Amino acid sequence: MKLEINSEIGKLNQVVVKRPGQELENLTPQFLQEFLFDDIPFLPAIQKEHDYFVNVLLKNGAEVFYLEDLVQEAIRSEGVRAAFIQDVVKEAGQFGEEADYITSYLEAFDLETLVQKVMTGVRKTDLPKRRVKRLDEMLEHRSPFYLAPLPNLYFTRDPAAVIGHGLAINHMFQPARKRESFFMKFIATHHPDFLEKNAPIWFDRNSPYTLEGGDIIILSEKVLAIGISERTDPRAIQFLATNLFQTNPTIEKIIAIELPKSRSFMHLDTVFTMVSKNQFIIHPSVISSDLNFFTMEWEKLGNEVRITAENDIKAALQKALQVPEVDLIPCGGNDFINADREQWNDGANTLAIKPGEVVTYNRNQVSNELLKQHGIKVHEIISSELSRGRGGPRCMTMPLWRS
Repeated sequence: MKLEINSEIGKLNQVVVKRPGQELENLTPQFLQEFLFDDIPFLPAIQKEHDYFVNVLLKNGAEVFYLEDLVQEAIRSEGVRAAFIQDVVKEAGQFGEEADYITSYLEAFDLETLVQKVMTGVRKTDLPKRRVKRLDEMLEHRSPFYLAPLPNLYFTRDPAAVIGHGLAINHMFQPARKRESFFMKFIATHHPDFLEKNAPIWFDRNSPYTLEGGDIIILSEKVLAIGISERTDPRAIQFLATNLFQTNPTIEKIIAIELPKSRSFMHLDTVFTMVSKNQFIIHPSVISSDLNFFTMEWEKLGNEVRITAENDIKAALQKALQVPEVDLIPCGGNDFINADREQWNDGANTLAIKPGEVVTYNRNQVSNELLKQHGIKVHEIISSELSRGRGGPRCMTMPLWRS
C-alpha cells in the first residue's frame, strides 16, 4: 500500500471503496431524510452496479481495497478489537449500563460479523429482551436503533482524503455521517500498512470545524481547490491551509470556491471535477454566477495565510495550473434543464483514472457525449440504484495512490 496523491488525474493505482451492504436495508420512509436519502435503493441491484464499477477500476489497473476489509485487518489483535468496540459504542452516544449491554452483544461476534454489524446498524430488537429502565428506551418508535446504520458509507470520498503523502481525516457535517470518519481514523491508527507509512495527519476529525472530502480537489502537486459548501466550513479550510503551507512544502496555493448551501450543490465535486490536465466538467451556474472565489497563499514574512478575492474561475485555474487555456465542459451542455437534471444525477462527478480518461454514470447522456467530443475517453457504468444516494463515481472512491 502506498499513500501518494499529487494530482486529481494521475493514473489511479490504489483506491478504497465500500460495497453497499445491509445498512441500506435499515432505511425506511420515516428515516430517509435523517439518513440523507431520497429513496430506498434495491440492495441486489445496487450491489451489482457497484461490482460493475469496481470491475471497471480493476480492468484499468487499479488495486481496490474494501473499507470493511481494512477495518478487519486493523482490529485483529484482541486488545485493539476491545478498544474498537468500546469506541464504536461511545461514538454512537451510548453510555453506562446500556453501553455495557451493547458491548456484550458485539463482543460475541467474529471479526467479519462485528464489522458488518457496526456498519449495518444494531436494532433494539436484535438484542435479548431485558427490563427497560430508561424513558428513551420506552419511546422505541423514536429510534429503532442502538447503533444507527451508515447507509452513506459507500461514498468513501468524504470521510478522509489523501493529500500528498498525508491524510485529512474529516469532521463530517451531517449527524448521520459523523461516525464514518471514525473508521478511517481507526485504520490510520492501527492498520499495519498505515502504521508503516507513519503518514502525517493534515486535518483531524476532532477539529471543531467540518470538512468533507468531496470538497477537496487536488489540481496539481502545488495547488488544491476546496469548496466552501454546506458541509465544509471556511474555518476548516483556513486551518487545513495553514497546516499544509507550514508542513508540506509542495503545496503553494489553495483556491477556495464558495458554493450555494443546498443539497444539490452539497460538495464541490458535485459541480466541478477535473478530467485532464487543463480540462474540467463544470455546472454552468458556477461559471455564470456571482459565487466568491479566493486564492490562499502563505505569507512568509507575516507567517500567515494571505487571501485574495477572485472573480474569474477560468483565469484563476489558468494561473494556478500555469496553462495558457482551460477547457470548461458544461455538465448537461448549455441547456439549463439538461444541466440541472444531469448535475442532480452526478453528471459532473467524474472519476479520472488517468489523464483524459474518466468513469461516469451512463444515465448522464448529454454530459458523457460532450466529454467525448472534447477528447475524453469515457467509461460508463450502470447507475439506476447507485445514483439514489446522490453521489457519483468520484464520491464512491478514496484514492490512496496516483502515479
